[in-house]
Amino acid sequence: MIPDGLGNWIRRRAVKSRDFPAIEFRDQTLTYAELSRRIDTLAAALAARGISRGDRVAYLGGNHPSFIEAMFATTLLGAIFVPLNTRLAVPELEFQLDDAGVSMLISTAELEHLAAASSTSLDIRRLVVSDPSAEGQGGTPAWVEDYELAIRDVGDLHVAKPMEYPHRVEGVDSAAVTLDDPAVILYTSGTTGHPKGAVLTHGNLTWNALCTIVDYDVVSDSRWILISPLFHVASLGMGLLPTLLKGATLLLQERFVPAEALDAIERLRATHISGVPTTYQMMMEDPRWAESDISTLRTLTCGGSPVPRKVIDAYAERGLAFSGGYGMTEAAPGVAMIPPWEAEAKVGSSGAQMFFVRFRIRDIETGEIVGAGGVGEIETTGPNITPGYWNRPDASEEAFTEDGWFKTGDIGVADEDGFLTIVDRAKDMIISGGENVYSAEVEQAIAAIPAVAGVAVIGVPDDRWGEVPHAIVTLMPGAALTAAEMVEFLTNRLARYKIPKTLEIVDELPRTASGKVQKHQLRLARIG
Repeated sequence: MIPDGLGNWIRRRAVKSRDFPAIEFRDQTLTYAELSRRIDTLAAALAARGISRGDRVAYLGGNHPSFIEAMFATTLLGAIFVPLNTRLAVPELEFQLDDAGVSMLISTAELEHLAAASSTSLDIRRLVVSDPSAEGQGGTPAWVEDYELAIRDVGDLHVAKPMEYPHRVEGVDSAAVTLDDPAVILYTSGTTGHPKGAVLTHGNLTWNALCTIVDYDVVSDSRWILISPLFHVASLGMGLLPTLLKGATLLLQERFVPAEALDAIERLRATHISGVPTTYQMMMEDPRWAESDISTLRTLTCGGSPVPRKVIDAYAERGLAFSGGYGMTEAAPGVAMIPPWEAEAKVGSSGAQMFFVRFRIRDIETGEIVGAGGVGEIETTGPNITPGYWNRPDASEEAFTEDGWFKTGDIGVADEDGFLTIVDRAKDMIISGGENVYSAEVEQAIAAIPAVAGVAVIGVPDDRWGEVPHAIVTLMPGAALTAAEMVEFLTNRLARYKIPKTLEIVDELPRTASGKVQKHQLRLARIG
């Protein structure tokens, strides 16, 4: 009997879809049988290096088949996969590696320097996925034939040692995991300034994939193009996993460039695509848009923030409608989605609850559950909801109601048809180009600048990114600070998308009697 869990998905699928294309990357295709063999080979390599059930294995790299293979190989052994955001600075990566207790860090060759810098002070073993023919040449690792040719250990002195492993690996034992066992830890920014690791079980990810297959009409001949980073929960949960579970094909793109994305949609005959409003807007604004053929597309998923009317209209002229949605890392990520045939009638809505998920609205003042038209905090429950945060029992307990519903922190209202509209986002969160930025984390970094006495960070509208962080500070007596100096200080301390590019200096910040900054007043004065 094959145990439950993500690690066995590709083995199971290879029986049914052996010669069907699983991944198309660059100009090559990997079948389900080939993908299964590569996963087994990597799993054996990890097991030979001591990785077993419950260990944490992190991955640092861009969109590449090795991400997918590392995730399935890790979970095949019952270990826990920790994907890392490649845009983070060294201190941010170091915190996540340490917090998760990672024992093995896999990185792609072009990010080996970042992996080394982030793990120098930690007791972490490292592997590098690279193309031996490109050793010393740098750049993105090429498509590789076999992991036994592509994996090498990195010792204390960062000296490469060729991996010696049989050309073919037979009978890699999979761990007897259950759907309740942890599979992935995804870090989500916290309002305290420290990110929290949301634990997603094998069951959470399985049920979310099933919801996606049902609600977004994923079928065996679907061809889902992934233009967003795989380390994002939306790409992982709403693209990668449901596609492979159904036996469809992933069209994996290394990066997002509007013209390249439009060309890939046409050339590869993509049927499904997921993104954020910014990516869709950048494609429609690209000179290639007018001549591109995107007629094979059937489903356009979008989340993060509302789609601007001009973007909706541009795609409608091409006969396409958006399947918007609402979710979060803790939900793996789906909570609600809007079918494309409802998009026009329900403009501004995030949709109805996903098939196996439920949500409700609780009045913030009274604590009572409200019906249609009532505004309050959104709470959700379902088999896709995280059991809690890694090593954060207090935060985990605080995140749930007494009857076990997850408190999203977002404010919303549902109409008579059960369609959800987000009234406000989680307190102080900024969504910039689909990336979540929590102001507390940015404020903590700015507060370390010697000239700064007080600081508040808010989101302000931006035509391209939706919104961007804006810093408002008070200065120490006699001190001075420019926006350029602030940006220079924050570089290498925060990811670039978190760094405010604009700075406003004020005499004082509005505060409550208890000393808390009244950000709603700051937002009201600047953006209404």
